[in-house]
Amino acid sequence: MQILIGSGGKDNDFRQIAKNLNVLIQNVGAENLTIGDIKSVKGVGDAKASLIIASLEFYRRKLTKQTMPIISSPSIAAEQFSFIAEKPQEYLALLTLDGARRLIKRRTITIGTLQSSLVHPREVFAPAIADRAASIILGHNHPSGMLDISEQDKEVTRRIKQAGELIGIQLDDHIIVAGKNYVSAYIA
Repeated sequence: MQILIGSGGKDNDFRQIAKNLNVLIQNVGAENLTIGDIKSVKGVGDAKASLIIASLEFYRRKLTKQTMPIISSPSIAAEQFSFIAEKPQEYLALLTLDGARRLIKRRTITIGTLQSSLVHPREVFAPAIADRAASIILGHNHPSGMLDISEQDKEVTRRIKQAGELIGIQLDDHIIVAGKNYVSAYIA
């Protein structure tokens, strides 16, 4: 931080500015800082605040390990649904994705019976809207172990796809898992 600040200024020792910025970062969190927050520290002006924000953003984007995977294929999506693959009841789960197809969050939406799971688009899209998702991937399991795509599976896919088109959140895929196998029920 001291390197970014430089020599400080009149009545503003660079060590004290760095300490104050570190306290601010600890209190607010680096990911939540604004230029205004940084400029509130005595001795930091527009140029230094912009440099600090840019440095923190560079660190976040390029130097930290990305913890959320990019869901770039049906097989990667199926891996995310492995937690429901062996369940004795039908589970419907949801992956919310950002514009780069990076996983935002994974959720269980409904737990059904041995052979079916009822779902309404509002249960699917409420968390997607809350996550500000660009797209979603549905996943459900077939406890029977069979990967046949039923008419009900096709109808759910159609309904969710249509609802997504209306609200601007694309359905990227609908994955059915059973054991270590999967199939896509997506309808183009």
